[in-house]
Amino acid sequence: MNKQRAKEIAASPVMANVTCDGIPVYIQHVDEEADLARIYPLDQPENQMSVPVNSLIEHR
Repeated sequence: MNKQRAKEIAASPVMANVTCDGIPVYIQHVDEEADLARIYPLDQPENQMSVPVNSLIEHR
């Protein structure tokens, strides 16, 4: 996924179908300078992590 699309998803009130390593995740924030996204698995909101934006996949 590119950085701009990740930012759009993070800002949108509509839940997007995004995965990281096959796990459905929620994008909280995108750090443009570091190309990192702050995410958490949908079933584990306490398990927040930062991952490269290009490791995220949007399923439409």
